[in-house]
Amino acid sequence: MLAELVALFYLLSSVASQQEAAAAATGGRFVCNAIPPGAEPGCGSSPTGNRLQMSSPAEDELRNTIIRLRETILQQKETIVSQQGTIKELNSKLARCESRGHGSRRKEYGKNTMGDLPRDPGETINQLGKTMQSLKGRLESLEQQSLQLPGINVSAGSGPALTPLPSQLRELLGQRLGLLETQLLRKVAELEEEKSQLYNETAAHRQRTENALNSLLERITELEKNNNAFKSPEDFKVSLSLRTNYLYGRIKKSLPEMYAFTVCMWLKSSAGPGIGTPFSYGVAGQANEIVLIEWGNNPIELLVNDKVAQLPLSVSDGRWHHICITWTTRDGFWEAYQDGERLGTGDNLAPWHPIKSGGVIILGQEQDIVGGRFDATQAFVGELSQFNMWDRVLRPMDIVGLANCSAYMPGNVVPWIDANVEVFGGATKAPLEICEDRAFDS
Repeated sequence: MLAELVALFYLLSSVASQQEAAAAATGGRFVCNAIPPGAEPGCGSSPTGNRLQMSSPAEDELRNTIIRLRETILQQKETIVSQQGTIKELNSKLARCESRGHGSRRKEYGKNTMGDLPRDPGETINQLGKTMQSLKGRLESLEQQSLQLPGINVSAGSGPALTPLPSQLRELLGQRLGLLETQLLRKVAELEEEKSQLYNETAAHRQRTENALNSLLERITELEKNNNAFKSPEDFKVSLSLRTNYLYGRIKKSLPEMYAFTVCMWLKSSAGPGIGTPFSYGVAGQANEIVLIEWGNNPIELLVNDKVAQLPLSVSDGRWHHICITWTTRDGFWEAYQDGERLGTGDNLAPWHPIKSGGVIILGQEQDIVGGRFDATQAFVGELSQFNMWDRVLRPMDIVGLANCSAYMPGNVVPWIDANVEVFGGATKAPLEICEDRAFDS
């Protein structure tokens, strides 16, 4: 377009020169004088500053056309400079996108690889969309401005006309914008893929964690089943096979303060001399608060607050026997039952003494201090089951029902259940249905 305007300028100058030559041939001539300050170029002036009226209408038309041509050339030049700046800006933006799209991917995810893009994939996609809309808007603005640029039509009597943006420039801008849009769409696709991969990795990690937790839960459940592999919680026995000071069982529950009690259990032992200590209960300040013991060649003894009563019981024949002991603080009265039969009674065993609370019940050992300092010579050797304790004196008929397996009465203070019994030092717990096993022994 600039070249066309320059050619038109030279054409008009040539026409003007021909007209001057024709005027000289016909005897006409131009008088050249100095131009006073403020006067228009090309207009003759008198020495007094008055304009000379020596030009024809055609010359005025030509002169006006040349002036408009100059103004148009200057405007076109300014427009081209502005468009070049816009192209440079678009090229810079495209280069930044290309350097990010085709360059090496940075491993530091804490930094931006493109200065104006956020790190979050969702924000990056939104920012790229805004950038795309901005570039499209600027291109449309350039096209609208190009439609308003004035052009020149040299036909007689015509004024300024509208000239469209040069096709080469429009094509270049379109190509650059299309390439930029392609790069942006490619980047959006990469970010979407990265977001999808991150989601898949998170889901896989969550699945692995859930699988591990489920496996652990199954293992815990299996261990609980193995630990509680009895037909019912009370159908088990504790075995203490050696006379040592480290095999024993412990009842997790403690006793409240009591003014009477009944303790019943099944015993099986063939140890001698003496079966040892089936159970003991110690409290702070009194390790022998309640003890049942057969030591050496002595008979079975019941100790309450370290006071002793000898019981007429005999259970060392290697068979299962059911024994029950009752006591009340009133007059210290006691009873001894074996296999449902009352074999002995007495009184004055720690009368008016309340059984203290908060102590420790040990199966198979006699305590010299609360919960410890066992003596191997006093250890119980054999098996025991159904250790139950009540805070009252049971009726004889209740004791008979327990002995012949016709009644089930768990202790209201200490019931015999698997979860309530711990074993230590090699003592074991094993399934046992006492009534069936007792029938087999007999």
